[in-house]
Formats: sequence, structure tokens, C-alpha cells
Amino acid sequence: MVEPTKQANGNNDVLPDCPDYDNYVLELDIEENQQNAAAAKPTAYTGVHTTSFKDMLLKSEILQSITDCGFEHPSDVQQRCIPVAILGQDVLCQAVSGMGKTAVFVLSILQTISDDPKTCSAMIMCHTRELAYQIKNEIIRFTKFMKSIRTEVVYGGEPMEGQIKMFKGLNAPHIVVGTPGRILALTKGNHIPMSNLKVFVLDECDKLLDQIGKQFFLQN
Repeated sequence: MVEPTKQANGNNDVLPDCPDYDNYVLELDIEENQQNAAAAKPTAYTGVHTTSFKDMLLKSEILQSITDCGFEHPSDVQQRCIPVAILGQDVLCQAVSGMGKTAVFVLSILQTISDDPKTCSAMIMCHTRELAYQIKNEIIRFTKFMKSIRTEVVYGGEPMEGQIKMFKGLNAPHIVVGTPGRILALTKGNHIPMSNLKVFVLDECDKLLDQIGKQFFLQN
């Protein structure tokens, strides 16, 4: 072991010649990052998705709809989130457009909904009526072989009387998709049986919460 050399400071004290630890740590961090990057780099024979929808043990009617839509393997966000969601755990999901985020909560709802569902067993809230109808169409696409599941969209700007009758009638929806203002009005009037609710989804929650905040500010 080499003894450290001595150097004098301004007070005539003798101090050890310490190594430059900052540079040493930086060099270690760079080396470690390079090793981690090399380990994370996929090899030529490793596929991006190693699971199929069948591995998720989804209902046969759902798998039939997925096959009918031409899907073979789940995207990364679907592979990560659907198995967790169908176990009943809360999920916060974020991914770029086109990765199938809507299918994450649609398939999770259809998997967990009972064979004899009650009115408003699941609710999906979004910030525009256009998005609400897109979600409804996605649900229709995946319930092609689940004819007993009913879905309806509710939003403001339409008379509430028809929507109230819809929830009281024999064809009341099992899955409700809507905008926050109208859903709030219907729940305040006890027209939606919230006691049946098992799954609650906020789609594009950042924009949705921003809209709710603006409405609250205008009302107060």
C-alpha cells in the first residue's frame, strides 16, 4: 500500500493528498450505466412481447372478440396492466398514443363483470362526448360475443328525462360512459344506482381533472 503524500495548507498544517472522489464516483456511475444498458439491450432472438392474450386467462367470449379484431399479442401497456387490473387492484396507466390504453380498461371491465351484471356495474368518465362515444364503440367491438352486456353514453346538452328513464327501465346499462357534469347531476338525483358500482375509470385523467377544476372554479 502506498502512503499518501503530505501537502501544506495556508495554516502550515500538513494534510494528506486525498484522491479526487468526485471523479472516481462519476467514472463508476458511467461504467455501471454502460453495463446496465448492455444488459437491458434485447437480443436478436428475444421478442418484444412474450405473452399472448390467452395467457391472461380471459373469458372465451373476450378472446373470441380479440381474435375477430385481428389482435395477436398484447402491447406492453396491456401486458403490464390487464393482469393487475383483473385482480381488482388500482392501476394508474400512462403510455403514448396507439398503445391500446382504452383496451386495457375495457378488457379488464369485461373480464371482471359478472355474468348477470347489475345496472352501472362499471363507470367510465371522460372529458368529451366524442371520446365517450369512441369508448362505447370499443366496448361494442369487444362485446361482440357478449350480447347481454349493455353500454350507454350520458353527457350534458341533452334532456335528462330520457336518461333518467333509461336507468329506471328494463334495458338500463351495465356499463356507463359519460362526462363529469351529467354524471354528477344524475348521481345527485339518485338516478344512477352507485351501490352497484364495481369498477370506476378516469380516462385521460389529466384533461378530465383540469376540466372538473375549471367547472368548480366557475361555480364558485
